[in-house]
Amino acid sequence: MTMVTLTEVQTSPVIKAFIDKGNQHLAAMGFTDHGFLHLTLVSRISQEILVTLGYDKRLAELAGIAGYMHDIGNVINRAGHSQSGALMATAILRRMGMEPREIAIISAAIGNHDEGSGHPVNEVAAALILADKSHVHRNRVRNTDVVRFDIHDRVNYAVEHSILNIDEEKKSITMELAIDTNICPVMEYFEIFLSRMLMCRRAANFLGCEFELIINGAKLL
Repeated sequence: MTMVTLTEVQTSPVIKAFIDKGNQHLAAMGFTDHGFLHLTLVSRISQEILVTLGYDKRLAELAGIAGYMHDIGNVINRAGHSQSGALMATAILRRMGMEPREIAIISAAIGNHDEGSGHPVNEVAAALILADKSHVHRNRVRNTDVVRFDIHDRVNYAVEHSILNIDEEKKSITMELAIDTNICPVMEYFEIFLSRMLMCRRAANFLGCEFELIINGAKLL
């Protein structure tokens, strides 16, 4: 068994191909971007969350790997992509020689990142949930015709700024958003993202932190 690194995962031709094709499939269905920009950002934030909270550096790297691979299941189908992605990651990482215990941690995180059926079952899963759900921004919208925006396009396009702040001393994780309410009222954001925010609160609690949501300077959670 070898210690598979995040760099090895990011440069794997197999993983690259699956991510690229999966993102193309989502584009054909009208979904927002789930490509390398999203995955690189989620990978970095997942890792930073655990590093900032004082977790082991290797565990933080596993979070980075999970973050980079978490949407790989989209190459098969959007429905159930977290579970199919977990199975794919298990097979790929096993072939790369990763230790079974580490594969189990990553696979559990990938299999539990979706708000439909996921839970923060371990530290890596909790970090991945927070990183993934905090990436709401207009740069993910692929539809250039504003008239044809659906609610997901409007909400993402309305977000001008989003940041996840981790305060180790206060044991708090705060998601701050700046939303153009001329494009999308705050209530419309909650209409589709409330379940995600509640999932973020459970994830933060798993890491021993409180979760806060601030939109346009107002604390809402």
